[in-house]
Amino acid sequence: MEQPRLITDSFPLRRRRRPGRAPGTRKGKGKGTGTGTGTGTGTGTGYPQVPAAEEPPGSGPDRSVLEMLRSFDLAWEYGPCTGITRLQRWERAQELGLSPPDTVRDALLKHQDDPSVIYNLWHEYEL
Repeated sequence: MEQPRLITDSFPLRRRRRPGRAPGTRKGKGKGTGTGTGTGTGTGTGYPQVPAAEEPPGSGPDRSVLEMLRSFDLAWEYGPCTGITRLQRWERAQELGLSPPDTVRDALLKHQDDPSVIYNLWHEYEL
């Protein structure tokens, strides 16, 4: 009796490179083994280590604000968020009597020139 054929017999498996990782490195392997002389955290790729840059005060929202806005995007009780800005979504929810958080509106008005605050998580994806 003949053995059943596998789909990989006709179409060999091709592994794709993941962006952001040097070839030959694995997740969790080689951390801190870089050959650079910097003081930052190493990736184990042999490139010089670069210290993390600190943002100047007032340059943008802090992580807690971005996390709050992300949770607002993921909260479906305020309606869909694709195709509109976060402030438009907040105002629509307010008009519908859904009581969106005032802290979200305050953050949106405070950082109204920052694209990472204005647009929702899925802004860069096509509809």
